[in-house]
Amino acid sequence: MTTTLRPTEPLQRAADGTRSRHYQVCVNSRPVGAIHLGTSKAFGDSVAVIHKLRIDEPDRRRGRGTVAALAAEEIARGWGCGQIEATVGPDAVAGLRLTAALGYVLRTRGMTKQLGDTPPALPAGSLARPMTRDEFDVWQAYESEQYARTWIERGMPEGEAREKARSDHEMLLPQGLGTENMLFSVLEHEGTRVGVLWLALYEGRAFVFDVEADAAHRGRGHGRTLMLLAEAQAIAAGRPLIGLNVFAGNTAAERLYESLGYGTTRYSFYKPLL
Repeated sequence: MTTTLRPTEPLQRAADGTRSRHYQVCVNSRPVGAIHLGTSKAFGDSVAVIHKLRIDEPDRRRGRGTVAALAAEEIARGWGCGQIEATVGPDAVAGLRLTAALGYVLRTRGMTKQLGDTPPALPAGSLARPMTRDEFDVWQAYESEQYARTWIERGMPEGEAREKARSDHEMLLPQGLGTENMLFSVLEHEGTRVGVLWLALYEGRAFVFDVEADAAHRGRGHGRTLMLLAEAQAIAAGRPLIGLNVFAGNTAAERLYESLGYGTTRYSFYKPLL
């Protein structure tokens, strides 16, 4: 039997330059599912994204999804893409098996926590204050460099990683320190600066973009205190949900978030298209 992808629409072009197209998954011309393939809004038109892949019953567990994903990779190569991505929910066992079988690499996972009504207290001796403008300028240069390096370490070409760091900061912080609904805090412990927090306030939720204990003060629980600060700020602002992304391999951070009650909502994978 032959599994193929049959387009159900012309190739779509968005205003931002990304592409997308819906296909039927067919076995000997018989439709058995669907796939939606596109390119990445976050990383540009050179990175393909499997937005959705579905195989209908009773054609599951017969390798149809595997062949469909491989066919999508060939289409992406034809588009000139050097990489392909897929996002899978934590309960999507078949999807997790498929990405592993096809050699996809875990890049990040999204995590969230439902918050209560009472802001958590910070440990004795710990105090938060707003970041000053001079501190912000130093932090932004450092954070942008670290952000770019993180993507480089996870398979993104250096030029694209640095451009992503620049464009993401430009998009998220158009007014820098004064950008609305962006909170920048410095954590001090017994009068000494020990870490920083960048928290965004969106409608109905808060999001931790950056949380980091200063190098000289790591391993002393300040990362946990910074996360408690993030939750306190979110509750004070009336946001009942808080979320974050954690890069694969950051085991200490993953353990910290899990110990605080954060649960995984999605896994993001990527694969080079050689």
